[in-house]
Amino acid sequence: MTVLHNLVSNKKLKNKMLFDDVSRITISFYKYFLIHNPKKLRDDWYINFKRFGILGRVYIAKEGINAQISIPINMYSRAKNFIRNYSNVLKDVWINIALDNRKAFWVLKMKVKNTILADHLSKNFYDLNYTGKYLNAIDVNIMLNQKNVIFLDIRNCYEYKIGHFKRAINIPVNTFKMQLEEIIKFLKDEKEKKIVMYCTGGIRCEKASAFMLYNGFKNIYQIKGGIIGYVNSAKKYGIPIFFQGKNFVFDARISEKVSNHVLSKCSQCNEYCDFYKNCYNQSCHNLFLQCLKCSKKFENFCSKHCYYVSKMKSKIIQ
Repeated sequence: MTVLHNLVSNKKLKNKMLFDDVSRITISFYKYFLIHNPKKLRDDWYINFKRFGILGRVYIAKEGINAQISIPINMYSRAKNFIRNYSNVLKDVWINIALDNRKAFWVLKMKVKNTILADHLSKNFYDLNYTGKYLNAIDVNIMLNQKNVIFLDIRNCYEYKIGHFKRAINIPVNTFKMQLEEIIKFLKDEKEKKIVMYCTGGIRCEKASAFMLYNGFKNIYQIKGGIIGYVNSAKKYGIPIFFQGKNFVFDARISEKVSNHVLSKCSQCNEYCDFYKNCYNQSCHNLFLQCLKCSKKFENFCSKHCYYVSKMKSKIIQ
């Protein structure tokens, strides 16, 4: 009987990934469409993805698929053909190729969920048949030079902190739903203006733009493929890239460098720094910005408290 889940510990798989010399390509894609039997699709994909040597994270729900995966380069064409030929709905699915190919994943996690995006929005509040108009990099650059156009970054504030379009607005709240609600309030008098939304790869903009159209905004646009799509598109057309800093990603790489701009500061010394890490105190594991100087000084802990707590624990163990 085929095993449809991982049997090896994450620690062993991570070590294997670190020393693996297989050349890989990291991609992401999503598609909103009705899946009658998410469990069957999940099992079909898991079997085939294991056969292709794919690592990464795939969420499947009745509303669609959301995937961030790493594929051995020699299997990329076969894997892409499998994805696009699995369903007629997926034949033209937009695939984002990562901005760098550092090692991103060490295990394949494929889960059936209630939604492919944790938006907590009632389906009465959006219709995914009516979303923002797609923009390519040429369109984006033109609109960045138009003063009456509003750019909305709908990512988390820690993502925005290390990289964004210079003119973009970000509403720093705790959840995606709260962010959308605050945007509606903040821009209540701007419903006739052109508004361009963007996120990492585009999936958040699908629901966000539909939500804004539902709330009476008239001219909503979204960047095709998000930040990743914009950068790749700009390179393809040979035009300037106006996104500054780094693109935050939810995998082992943490971020992808887009430009040399450093927009954020170290959480401890306030010097310019754009390197995120998780606190070495496992009971904390806080995501924070830390420069090399403070990394040495605090030994990768986010605070003096975590530093001393961990030191005390190690003394007790000894």
